[in-house]
Amino acid sequence: FNMAAPMCRRGLAFTFIIFILMSVLVTILAEFSTDDITKDDEYLKHDEIYQNSLKKGKNSFEDGRRFLLYEVNRGEGFNLRRDVYMRIANLVKSLRTRGQDWTLVLPPWSNLHHWRSRHIDQSNVTWATFFDLESLNKHVPVMEYHQYIKETGGPYIDHVYYLQKYAEGWSPGHWEDKVHLRPCLTEPLYRQDEGGRYYGYLWGYMGASAAVFQCLSVQGASTIMTDLLLHNITTRSVMLDRAEELLHEFFAQRIYWNARRSMRFSSELRQTGDVFRSDFLQSTDTADRTLISDDWTTMRKSLGAAKGGAYVGVHLRRRDYVDSRRDQVPTIRQAANQVKKLKKDFKLSKVFLATDATEEEVTLFQTYVKGVVVYKPTEAELTKFTDGGVAIIDQWICAHARVFIGTTDSTFSFRIHEEREILGFTAETTYNRLCSSTATECSRPTHWSIIY
Repeated sequence: FNMAAPMCRRGLAFTFIIFILMSVLVTILAEFSTDDITKDDEYLKHDEIYQNSLKKGKNSFEDGRRFLLYEVNRGEGFNLRRDVYMRIANLVKSLRTRGQDWTLVLPPWSNLHHWRSRHIDQSNVTWATFFDLESLNKHVPVMEYHQYIKETGGPYIDHVYYLQKYAEGWSPGHWEDKVHLRPCLTEPLYRQDEGGRYYGYLWGYMGASAAVFQCLSVQGASTIMTDLLLHNITTRSVMLDRAEELLHEFFAQRIYWNARRSMRFSSELRQTGDVFRSDFLQSTDTADRTLISDDWTTMRKSLGAAKGGAYVGVHLRRRDYVDSRRDQVPTIRQAANQVKKLKKDFKLSKVFLATDATEEEVTLFQTYVKGVVVYKPTEAELTKFTDGGVAIIDQWICAHARVFIGTTDSTFSFRIHEEREILGFTAETTYNRLCSSTATECSRPTHWSIIY
C-alpha cells in the first residue's frame, strides 16, 4: 500500500487553499487601504512636533488628552459658524462618552464676510469676546486656540482632514452615512514644504502647520467621525477643515439643545444690551419676566413664562438678500406695514430694529413706522466688541421683545428664535416672519420646541 501519492495530493491541496486565502486577504487589504480609513501610526515617526511633545511629560499623549480642532469655509457667516460649533461640540461629547479625553479647540474669528467695519482690527478674535467660556465648558471641555498653542508648544497640528462631498454625489431615496479617504475634489489651500509639513491659512498664525494632510469625503452627521477618531487615528491633535460638511446627529433633540443652551453670550455683551433696553425701551428682566439662572444646566423655562419688553423686535435683512432672494424679501414699505400691524395687534408703541440695511433704508423705515430705535455702538464699543459682538447685542435685544418678527431663512433670525425659546416665550410671539407681497405663501417658521 503506497502512502506517498495520497499524502502528496493532500499537501498540494493544502498549499492551494493557503494560496487562495492569502490572495483573498491581500485583495481585502488593498481595497481597505484605498477606500477606507486605515490606522496612521506611521505618521507619528515623521512628526517632529509630536515626538518632542512626548518628551515634555505633562504635555505628552500619555496623559490621555487629545485635541480636536476645526474650521469652516471662510465665506460662511457668523451664525452658521455658531451652528457648526454645536455639531462639533456634540462630536466631542460622543468621543468623551466612549472613554477618551478630548478637548475642543475653538477656532479664532477673523474678518468674516459680513463684518464690514474695515477700519478696526477684527482678526483672531477670541470666543471669550462673544461667549461665556464657563458655560461652554459645562457641555464639553473647550479652549481657545492661543491656549492650545501654549499647551502643546506651538501652532502645530498632527493631522488635518479636509472634508468634502463625494464626487459621485448621492442618489435620491438612497442616503447612507459614510466616510472615505478620497482624492481632493478641488485644489486645497494647503501646500507642502520641503520638510514635508503642510501650511495653510490656519488663522494666520506664523509657522502654523500640520504633519499630515488628507482629503476626506463625508456624508452624514458629525458623529460618523467618532469611530475614525477613536480607532483609526492615533495622533494627539486632529483638525477637521470644512467642518460644515458634517450634519447634526440630533437636531432639535436634547443633546442639540444642551449644546445650544451652553452658548451663552458673554456677560459684557448681555449687560450692554440690557442697559440699552432699560434706557431706550424701558425694558428690564424683572418686569419682563426674563431673569436667567447663573448656571444654564439648572435653568428650565416653560413656554409663556416670559412676558418681554413693551416693544416689537424686528430683524430685517437686506443687502445680499435683496438680490439673492428677491421673491422673499419685502420692500421697506411692505416690511413697515407688517410691523405696524404687530404694533397694533399687541398694543405696542416702540420698535427695536436689527438690520444690515443702509442708513437711507433705515431712515425710510422710520418714516413709515413711529417709535423705531436702533442700537449704534460707540467707536470704543465697536473696537472692543467687533461687528460680531454688535450683532449679538442686536440679537439679545430682539430676544427680549414682547413679540419678534424676522427674515425668512436667515440664521440670524433663527438664533433669535432659539434664544426666545430658552427664555420661555410663546411660539405666537416668536415665530413670525416678514414676507414679500409676491411670496406665494407666508406661513410661520417651523417651531422647534426646546427639550430638556
